[in-house]
Amino acid sequence: MNRRELDPDSSPQAAFGARLRSSREARGWTQETLAEQMGYSSTHISAVETGRKLSTLPFSTSADKALGTGDTFERAWRTMRHAGLLEGFPQFVEQEAQAAEIRLYEVGVMPGLLQTPEYAAALAQSAVKRGAITGEQAEERVALVAERQAALVRTPPPLIFAVLDESCLRRPIGEPAVMGAQLERLQEFADLPHTHLQVAPFAMGARRPFNLPVYILTMPDRSLMSYAESAQRGHLERESSFVLPMLTAYHQLQAEAPSQADSVAMIDDLRRGTP
Repeated sequence: MNRRELDPDSSPQAAFGARLRSSREARGWTQETLAEQMGYSSTHISAVETGRKLSTLPFSTSADKALGTGDTFERAWRTMRHAGLLEGFPQFVEQEAQAAEIRLYEVGVMPGLLQTPEYAAALAQSAVKRGAITGEQAEERVALVAERQAALVRTPPPLIFAVLDESCLRRPIGEPAVMGAQLERLQEFADLPHTHLQVAPFAMGARRPFNLPVYILTMPDRSLMSYAESAQRGHLERESSFVLPMLTAYHQLQAEAPSQADSVAMIDDLRRGTP
């Protein structure tokens, strides 16, 4: 019987498969036995063990239940799922899904909460071509964008304040149709009753208080958190003495930027091809 050996250190996916196999064999179970216990086919078990198929959250929790491993495989799945993300970002996403108010400032690209699936896919595929992430990680990034947006469709929804640097609008991502649909998405976002959209034009110059993307969360208990990224990692800040000055700067940014009506008019001009 052929047996494909995996190097657990080669990738989180390989580590997951190797751990599943070793846990199964420690019980003296065949793939057929584990498949019966989990409610999956033996072919599916084999594909996950050999790294040919990605695990899912239901699969991982089912494996933990069948093998009596607590939350070992669920935690391994979360590690694997976040392998292509910056340090600190998964923790931020968990908090974002619970926030009562979200304030964001983005530079260069549309923020994930406002991206269309096609725009998100174009960004992810660009990272694949550069060799920064794998194809599987690109799929996870696109799926995460959808999950983040879906998590905000709740009652009551969070208040979302978005200020976009003009570069977000003028940097072409994907085909022209992708950018056209993305600009239309921004206008739809601005029409929602719980959102506010502004564009910080290049003409603001030094009056912009931020040079890098910034996210500020107000939680249901009114506590504050902020998230910012460098090229290598992200940082979730929970200490209010550090977050409050950022909130003040954000309010200054909103005061300096054009109104939502003027910002939407700028977006409409770009959609129509007006310089």
